[in-house]
Amino acid sequence: MLALKNVEVVYSDVILVLRGISLTVPDGKIVALLGANGAGKTTVLRAISGLLDIHNGEITKGEITLDGRRIDHMAASKIVRLGVSQALEGRRILAELTVEENLRLGGHTSSKRSRDNLDRVYTLFPDLKDRPKFIAGYLSGGQQQMLAIGRALMSSPRYLLLDEPSLGLAPLLVQQIRDIIVEINSQGTGVMLVEQNAAMALSIAEHGFIMEVGKVVMDKPAAELLEDDDVREFYLGLQGEDAASFAEVKHYRRKKRWLS
Repeated sequence: MLALKNVEVVYSDVILVLRGISLTVPDGKIVALLGANGAGKTTVLRAISGLLDIHNGEITKGEITLDGRRIDHMAASKIVRLGVSQALEGRRILAELTVEENLRLGGHTSSKRSRDNLDRVYTLFPDLKDRPKFIAGYLSGGQQQMLAIGRALMSSPRYLLLDEPSLGLAPLLVQQIRDIIVEINSQGTGVMLVEQNAAMALSIAEHGFIMEVGKVVMDKPAAELLEDDDVREFYLGLQGEDAASFAEVKHYRRKKRWLS
């Protein structure tokens, strides 16, 4: 199990971003982490994957464990070797390299299984299989997202951290990415999914956490979150059959229950 317990993160020694975050990702399950921009979702992923230092961030309290072993002060490369890999927001592919060169870089920590991992990625993403020598920067947005996820899978992770994988994609591609995440999970990989598309994330997750201003404010099975009135209104844009007019919605001031 991947677990965070009372984690606080500070940037530049003064900006408190995470305020005592506790959450878990069970082995082989999908967990959704939802929240508005600036809530601290990406910081949670950086804390897990050991990428805080390059952003001048630091864990100041709490701990992060993998199967009971603390990983919060390990180097990012060691965390990858232990089985935790991340596909960053915005894809962050190496645009001047080919598709296959990008993928092989993602597998440098498990070079003995490079061929098997490459075959797995090409099976999951036939578009990439057809373009191994294609320059990555010329791929479409959806193909670049596939490449970013594929690169993260090249290290054979037990846990895959996905940061906004549907960002900027057309609805058809969002559905395709959703189905790929389900397939990855069915192969035994646990997934922590950070998403603005709450409906997509909760439709495939077993459990969900909602963040506001650096704290977890709701923690429920995904099916229950989909039925929660506040989640439906503030994250899914649903207000039921008696929805107000546009003018009424524009001036609507009801607070979320967790902020009351």
